[in-house]
Amino acid sequence: MSERNLHVRRGVFETIPLFIPAIPFALVFGVVVGESGIAPWLGWSSSPLMFGGAAQITIITLLGEGASVAAAVTAALIVGARHLLYSVSVAPRFRDQPRWFRWLGPYVLIDQVFALAMLRQDEDSAAFRAYYLAAGFTFWALWMLSTALGLFVGPLVPDNWNIAFAAPVLFTALLVTAIDRWEKLVVALLSGGFTMLLTDLPNRSGLLFGAMLGIFLGLVLESRRRQR
Repeated sequence: MSERNLHVRRGVFETIPLFIPAIPFALVFGVVVGESGIAPWLGWSSSPLMFGGAAQITIITLLGEGASVAAAVTAALIVGARHLLYSVSVAPRFRDQPRWFRWLGPYVLIDQVFALAMLRQDEDSAAFRAYYLAAGFTFWALWMLSTALGLFVGPLVPDNWNIAFAAPVLFTALLVTAIDRWEKLVVALLSGGFTMLLTDLPNRSGLLFGAMLGIFLGLVLESRRRQR
């Protein structure tokens, strides 16, 4: 077996265990699409277009509840904002890669692929590229398949299981684990409270204003923290 094939094989087999926890999330995705009223094929198309489970569920849930497109897209962008930090972290390994890889690689830069890539920082460019693409597109293929199956399996889940409730619980968990400084807590509380005050606005546009307030407060507090 060539060295390149060895790295590809490692990328594939090391990705599979990390995908197992994503299977229930794909089931939740199917439930959310079914309850949103959005055509199943249109909901599933978010998988290849966005390739981000949390962002996909966010935008489909909000659109299904009548939120404006601007509010739904903004919320999805905020949920996926952590990928900007991922990009900064892996940027040094992308600089010496071919141009085609620098365009294609970010498409599969999700949480699990980022974690695996960080463990391969010391490998040469060709080895890193082979491993990264194998891991990324293995997860991609499994996610395409599982979300498609979720569209059929999700609606079969008994209503009393209330599995759709897992989506907001997952988002809340992501939020809570991300709060590691008092500034983040202040932003979360103020933007959340502001959003609740604007719940009567049409098209759930209060979400958009709440998100804008959160971004503004975050920038101000971070700027002040760096000036100390």
